[in-house]
Amino acid sequence: MKVLVTGAGGHLGFNLVGALLEAGHELRASLRSLDDAATVARLKTLGPVEVVAAPLESQQALRAAMDGMDALVHAAAVYLLHAPGRDAEIVSASVDGVERAFRAAKDAGVKRIVLTSSVVTLPLTPPGARPVDESAWADDLRVPYFRAKTLAEKRAWELAEQLRLDLVTVLPGAFGGPGFIRPTPTIDVIDAIMKGAMNIAAPPVAYPYIDVRDVASAHVMALLSGATGRFIAINEPIPMLGDLAREMHVLDRRVRKPLLTLPTFTLNVLPYLDGLMSAMGGTRRTMTPEMAATMRGRRFNISSARLRRELGWSPAITLSQSLADTMAAIRELSEGGAKSRTAVRT
Repeated sequence: MKVLVTGAGGHLGFNLVGALLEAGHELRASLRSLDDAATVARLKTLGPVEVVAAPLESQQALRAAMDGMDALVHAAAVYLLHAPGRDAEIVSASVDGVERAFRAAKDAGVKRIVLTSSVVTLPLTPPGARPVDESAWADDLRVPYFRAKTLAEKRAWELAEQLRLDLVTVLPGAFGGPGFIRPTPTIDVIDAIMKGAMNIAAPPVAYPYIDVRDVASAHVMALLSGATGRFIAINEPIPMLGDLAREMHVLDRRVRKPLLTLPTFTLNVLPYLDGLMSAMGGTRRTMTPEMAATMRGRRFNISSARLRRELGWSPAITLSQSLADTMAAIRELSEGGAKSRTAVRT
């Protein structure tokens, strides 16, 4: 098929382009602009891909990008958890982006749409509660990113019905792995652990993790399957943040493993500890008061059973391999930045 991938410059978008090319499809990749020659060149290293500019704010540009396409994989979004003053931007990029992209797809006669949603569109539950499946929706939307992804996917299903669009959605967990050129909040968490954020204790947080390459394979399967509905894509069992740190310690002894897991009530103070760690260790903020309040007494309690059962998907990348690849990519990005800064000073 001829497939358009939006958000192709992002961590997932880059891997999606590669996976779809490998599957034999003809690819068009859209970016906000073509000003970043390095990003354009990087996409072209994957194979014969047409790169176009189609910012989510431009209905005209999105419509032009859809021209002649059989399918749309809509992965473009603003993935930020701590972004003071940018709440409206985060929500608009997802919700208005879906509105414009889906209407452009309908006008262009695109036959199939795969939307990248997120597990944050699902409700968290108290420990020990029955697992939730794809029929459930998040009811706590105080975190802007959670609100953005939930409202966007709900709007996508409304538009699919109104416009008679053939839609399937993939709900990945937090994804690591190679292929990013700038850190995402997930990469920031792994980077913070590498820099000592959990040297003493780990937060009492379950972290639904998945490798970006397995997320991409889920999208390819969803595209080709003809299935509809929602599909969760995560590694199982869901690790705690402390589990990530302990696995990273096994991979690299310089990463210290936490001595204990903090009790649940400490979630109240985690945003302040996160801010302190950011100031002292140079890490990016990942825990906000809204996030702590949302997580308090609840956790992700979900499964990829439907994706495994109906599409035959299973993760090809183990948690250990994914973390190893992510840590290597973080170091490579850090070293590249250091060399760049040295060159500027010289």
